[in-house]
Amino acid sequence: MKKVTKVLYISQEIYPYLPESELANMGRYLPQAVQDRGRETRTFMPKFGAVNERRNQLHEVIRLSGMNLIIDDTDHPLIIKVASIQAARMQVYFIDNDDYFHRKNTVANEKGEEYDDNDERTIFFVRGVMETVKKLRWTPDVIHCQGWMTALAPLYIKKAFNDDPFFKHSKVVYSIFSDEFKTPFRNLFAERLMLDGIEKEHVEQVDDKVIDFVALTKLALDYSDGVIQSSPIVNEDVLSYVASKNMKFLPFQSIEDYADAYVQFYDSLM
Repeated sequence: MKKVTKVLYISQEIYPYLPESELANMGRYLPQAVQDRGRETRTFMPKFGAVNERRNQLHEVIRLSGMNLIIDDTDHPLIIKVASIQAARMQVYFIDNDDYFHRKNTVANEKGEEYDDNDERTIFFVRGVMETVKKLRWTPDVIHCQGWMTALAPLYIKKAFNDDPFFKHSKVVYSIFSDEFKTPFRNLFAERLMLDGIEKEHVEQVDDKVIDFVALTKLALDYSDGVIQSSPIVNEDVLSYVASKNMKFLPFQSIEDYADAYVQFYDSLM
């Protein structure tokens, strides 16, 4: 069996940049554990306004910044920042933009009301990661997506970037967490996420339907090579969908065992 050597992590939250949570802790400790097992990793997350740039010593990477991403006919500058978790010998790249990520919170305001533009923020984040990995000239064997804000990555990798030499042979793993959002995305979401290589038939899960957590997760699963249950309890509709597709699936693993189990799962996809 061929072993994975390079793993790209696209994570919605990472501790200590955001408070501890199931998702943030996985974003922090999994890449380190995989590095400790001899694999090379790169890690990305959104530069939410809640991330304290001064305390965490973020700085802009000028050579990676400067591109504009067009979403809904509007140009949005892509800014790349980086910081290091010294204890883990791990760098984290941040996708930033004044329009999408400079508000104080992550995906909801102080009242718990989810932002109307979370759909566009999701598109910008994932596309920003893809373009930055290309600039880094780094070819991942496995791309592991964690958190619903990463759900478009499998679609983009398999359809919009499928001929790109940096992603052509990459396997995509999607983790299912109990991180459901409550407010459905706006109706034009399917139109906004279109890129060259993506056809209307590829986005049926979110076209002219209620675009809720289940619909978005199903879209991610449709283009993933493997699925991991990363929370002990997750949406039953999503689990049923995984079973119906007979996908390569890793059930929930304990904190003591998950790192070895995940690495073996990555290797099994090669």
